[in-house]
Amino acid sequence: MNKDYAVIGLGRFGGSIVRELRVLEMDVLAVDVDENRVNEFIDIATQAVIGDTTDETVLKDLGLGNFDNVIVAIGDNIQSSILTTLLLKDLGVKKVSVKAQNDYHARVLEKIGADVVIHPERDMGRRVAHKLASSSVLDYLELSDEHSIVEIMAEEKLSDQSLLDLDIRAEYGVSVIAIKRGEDIIVSPDPTVNIQKEDILIMIGNDDDLTRFEKSLNR
Repeated sequence: MNKDYAVIGLGRFGGSIVRELRVLEMDVLAVDVDENRVNEFIDIATQAVIGDTTDETVLKDLGLGNFDNVIVAIGDNIQSSILTTLLLKDLGVKKVSVKAQNDYHARVLEKIGADVVIHPERDMGRRVAHKLASSSVLDYLELSDEHSIVEIMAEEKLSDQSLLDLDIRAEYGVSVIAIKRGEDIIVSPDPTVNIQKEDILIMIGNDDDLTRFEKSLNR
């Protein structure tokens, strides 16, 4: 069976990834050392197996070296996470995405070749903080340590003005890359387009610049 993804670690984070990938109709191999967790996913994942992924023989027996995408979502055992990541890269996995417990863990993962380092608690914390701090912020997506995409609801303060009038890029250094208007999406909007109340502005920029713009909406 041609499996597109493997998820190692079936806790809350890893389990949610397995479920969402299956909703997207992807083939998923789910792996955990805990038999009870594996049993939870027998009817969800394409295949669910018990295995200690710090053992290179287990990884080879599971054929993980043939996967293009492996997500390491091991919970609190940082040593197991690091060793599993190292072995997967040695086996030639093209893309290894790993959940980091803290910044130290993340630095080690980057040094040993993890392709994507995920900070679920930190990233979710940032999203929640931005949404709480401004009623206009609908969503917040971190692109890197310094750049993000944010969705902002155009309220009274922005309505009936064009992007040219607001001069957002010149004043704040951020760009409006699209406008959601009902069911329509205006990509790369013309600067003369008037913003309507309840339009959703999709903006990209440096985190500090986006924060300055968010603060301006709350004044």
